[in-house]
Amino acid sequence: MRTVNRRQIRADDILRKIWQDIVSQEKTDEQWPKIESDDRYQESPYIGGYNAIEQEFWFSFYEGQKEYWFGFSLSIACRIANGDECWLDLIEPDSEGLR
Repeated sequence: MRTVNRRQIRADDILRKIWQDIVSQEKTDEQWPKIESDDRYQESPYIGGYNAIEQEFWFSFYEGQKEYWFGFSLSIACRIANGDECWLDLIEPDSEGLR
């Protein structure tokens, strides 16, 4: 049996602020791909935005010199913006965890 080490981060105040901004845009899942902006948000240690290919918001997270990625849907952004607690799975860019 293979053991998988899964890295996660807890959504913090910086991410909550980003999610609140995303929700305040009042755009639907159909509207976000038309204004793809994969580097719209640049709040250290996070850089990201909407990725039309993945049809989700994708961010880079930097921990020291190490980069990780995480993605989330508009519905997750709405929940977090409203105060729900959330843990995000981190993916290493060179892993096979991407679609």
